[in-house]
Amino acid sequence: MKSRRLSRKRSRTAIITAAAASVVAGVALVPNWSAGAAVTDDPTVDAATKATFQRLADAVFTDRTQALVKGADQGDTRHTSGFSGSVRLSGGQNQEQKSALDELRSRRGRLARLGEAYRAGSTKVTLDATQVKGRHAKVAVTETTSLTYDKAGAKSPKSTGFTAHHELTFTADRHGNWQLTGIQDTDQGYLAVNQVAKPEVAKVRTTADDGPPSAARSATTWPAPANRKNLTGTGYDYKAMVSYAAKYWNQYNPDYPDFNGAGAGGDCTNFVSQALKAGGWKHVPGYTNDFHKWFGNSEIQSDSFIGVNEFSWFALSSKRATSLANVYQLDIGDVLQMDFNRDGSKDHSMIVTYRDSRGVPYVSYHSTNTYNRSVASLVASYPTAAFYAYRT
Repeated sequence: MKSRRLSRKRSRTAIITAAAASVVAGVALVPNWSAGAAVTDDPTVDAATKATFQRLADAVFTDRTQALVKGADQGDTRHTSGFSGSVRLSGGQNQEQKSALDELRSRRGRLARLGEAYRAGSTKVTLDATQVKGRHAKVAVTETTSLTYDKAGAKSPKSTGFTAHHELTFTADRHGNWQLTGIQDTDQGYLAVNQVAKPEVAKVRTTADDGPPSAARSATTWPAPANRKNLTGTGYDYKAMVSYAAKYWNQYNPDYPDFNGAGAGGDCTNFVSQALKAGGWKHVPGYTNDFHKWFGNSEIQSDSFIGVNEFSWFALSSKRATSLANVYQLDIGDVLQMDFNRDGSKDHSMIVTYRDSRGVPYVSYHSTNTYNRSVASLVASYPTAAFYAYRT
């Protein structure tokens, strides 16, 4: 998500040490717990209880997905109501879930006004690991969700999907009954389609570099003025960029470090840079902290290859990208960035992997791993964010 905000200040001699450090940058997406391990005698968490933890998590996220589906009513989002007794939602978490569902229904309305709807949704949650200490349990789960677009065109994406990771906290009362008391998203960014938590944002930082260029903010009004992209005369293979993103949106390329996980900062810009490189963007070698340079491989990456703001500075200063006036002018191989709190520091990068016959672009990204999410969905989900669209 933050794509390594890159507060580091490397000297020229730091290039060698950066190469060694990047080898260990990969971080597992789920906590390093012993799956199913319990380290307490009171209360006992047996296999049946763990299975109920998983089913309750599945119910929570299924309800959130269904709240986005066209025509869904209250009955379609009451899967959690079937849990009581030994494993259930706490009173506070029940209110959190109600608030989340209300927000997602409002998002569904905003989407409808932009001409988009989901006909069906499917969510599956698997249990990755359990850690128990006394009367507290932490449960790591993976959510896999797919939403089917309503009235998709013949050549348009039929669905959008994502994989997200969560940590659920359960607390037992004196009778040994467990209540779900908290949900934390362990991916960087909080960018799942059915997510309601506030996204992470980068702190505004200054730079001593020689005047990095400023990207122009893009409008989000629909429809947008025409701005057709030349897909053949630039020397770049935009279809190869799309193919790369389709292959690695949820299955990371082992030829590059994975910057997801606590302290790593997120993998979004790293993923975008890889796709652009697959379509013909060439390395510009030099010092890692010089935003005029751009390079990345398994051992070393420039700040501009993996940093949200540094990528923008390189793309504009090198003339490899220009700002677009409206996000709906984006086409395949173009890049979209977001500044969630409008503080001037961009927070997230995505690459366009489809544009439908109505002129709606669809993006794919890492952290949270997502494929073919419409720009309309992002505008509806984050109406107060600032958007920056780049023609590559």
